Amino acid sequence: MLRRDLIDGVLAGCLVSFGGTVLLSCDNRYLGALLFCIALLAICWFGFNLYTGKVGFLAADHSGRSLATAFVGLAGNFLGTLLMGFLVALALPALREAALAACDRRLTQLPLQTLLRGFGCGVLMYIAVWTFREKKTIVGILFCIPVFVLSGFEHSIADMFYFSLAGTVFRPAALLFLLLVVLGNSLGGLFIPLLQLLRGKEQA
Repeated sequence: MLRRDLIDGVLAGCLVSFGGTVLLSCDNRYLGALLFCIALLAICWFGFNLYTGKVGFLAADHSGRSLATAFVGLAGNFLGTLLMGFLVALALPALREAALAACDRRLTQLPLQTLLRGFGCGVLMYIAVWTFREKKTIVGILFCIPVFVLSGFEHSIADMFYFSLAGTVFRPAALLFLLLVVLGNSLGGLFIPLLQLLRGKEQA
């Protein structure tokens, strides 16, 4: 099962990279933010393993199996973005400069800013996936993804792709940045479900 989780994580990382590629390619940031939705739409349709789409659900199910699926998925997401960063740099070399500029801007953020931007994205990712799972609709995806992109929030898997495309992903500053975004995404993803659990306990 862990092999499947890893492969599904790699595939999810590849799909997020497609979203990142179109976002970097679009002169119109609003159009790019909307087209980025293809990544999460395809991941949800295929049932691939995206860390930011699963971490919030660990509040209700934090069994060893679920934890392993999420974190093996995160490793796979990283591998998928590494692969796509290399391939996109070969296919579309002009985008490497755009990615490098975007990454340089990210590294000027204060650590707390990065953490909070990751938190905001995590909240929206949970809403998007929850509405797909529970309400059987893509409306949450079509709104939440553009909102996090246009707000300047940070998505850890997309950022892995940007740094991979820029060729700077293994620099210490980049790795620290990515760890902060993963933490922020995790806290944001858990924010609503943990408060819902607390509310339920108080009512009981």
